[in-house]
Amino acid sequence: MSYKPKSVFRLYTDSNIDDTCRVELFKPYTLDACGFNSSHPLAIIIHGWSVDGMMENWISRLASALKSSEGSINVMIADWLTLAHQHYPIAVQNTRIVGQDIAHLLRWLEVRCICLGAHISGFAGSNLAVSGKTLGRITGLDPVGPLFEGMSHTERLSPEDARFVDAIHTFTQERMGLSVGIKQLFAHFDFYPNGGSFQPGFLCCVHLTLGFEQTVKCAHERTVHLFIDSLLNKDKQIMAYKCSDNTAFEKGYCLDCRKNRCDTLGYDIKKVRTGTSKRPFLKTRSHMPYKYFTFLITLDTDIGDLMIMCFTWEGSPMWAKMWSMLKTMIPWAKSSRGPQLTVGKITVKAGETQRKTAFCPQTDDGMYIEPSQEKVFAVKRRERSSSRSRG
Repeated sequence: MSYKPKSVFRLYTDSNIDDTCRVELFKPYTLDACGFNSSHPLAIIIHGWSVDGMMENWISRLASALKSSEGSINVMIADWLTLAHQHYPIAVQNTRIVGQDIAHLLRWLEVRCICLGAHISGFAGSNLAVSGKTLGRITGLDPVGPLFEGMSHTERLSPEDARFVDAIHTFTQERMGLSVGIKQLFAHFDFYPNGGSFQPGFLCCVHLTLGFEQTVKCAHERTVHLFIDSLLNKDKQIMAYKCSDNTAFEKGYCLDCRKNRCDTLGYDIKKVRTGTSKRPFLKTRSHMPYKYFTFLITLDTDIGDLMIMCFTWEGSPMWAKMWSMLKTMIPWAKSSRGPQLTVGKITVKAGETQRKTAFCPQTDDGMYIEPSQEKVFAVKRRERSSSRSRG
């Protein structure tokens, strides 16, 4: 075979995750020497544009998480640093070359593949499709927007590039007039943690002195950490919910899991191909493990089943004082209750289990609440998860 790739492929060894072994295209003895197992799936980690020409630490951490979590898996890095350490527009053009390199590699290996990268994986998938082969899965980790946003599906990652395509968007707000991460939907599932913009706990994203490049690096790495979290904390998988936008999600309108309206973020996602892209939203903590244990009331630990809850109308103290003075001054006002809220029932729905719990007032007058007043509600019954959500 005369094709000579410009990328370097290195397989992570089982003996030491910091060690890699170079696999040379069309030379089978390098596969044997590196310990490649053709009966195991292959995960290819693809880095992005490089500012300093150095391999970033998150790559080895992601490789280690994949190896420790899955065990029987080949993990490879597609090293294209010499092509990536260029001016950004040139690096974007080079992504087509790297996509061709990876396509040639996969035709040669003929294995099941998961690609952890974005637009390069898309180019690899489209190149493979010419020969009638299809990538198993592509996961875009905070795919970049400049020179890709708004382009044709042949010029970026798209759902046609693999049997299943998912993406995690963590930094889509504009910086210096550019949208750093791509905003548009381009996968079967496009996840938007914390609205897809500012991520909690990432202090470097607000330090202007660190510069544009460092800001991009921070935002990108949060996506990788979320994916690593899904591998290392199998008992704390994060659920995301399809919603029209983050505002509606924050108001609690999107807890429904029927008809594949929710899915798990990260490695263990339920691979559901749909005609249109789904846009799930979710909230995370500022550090690993990133999972919150409820939806609107987000907690670091699981508090178990709710049995009672206190409901308080946080009325204005000044208004309450004025009402008290008014009742003193006007005789007929003494018998008046003033403004009231009427609460017949409170329903709480847990996003993880989809189980709903109904709470009713403990006392007969409990359904009427005045400003600055607190009422206690107790469990009435547990409703079936298939019943209609009240948000």
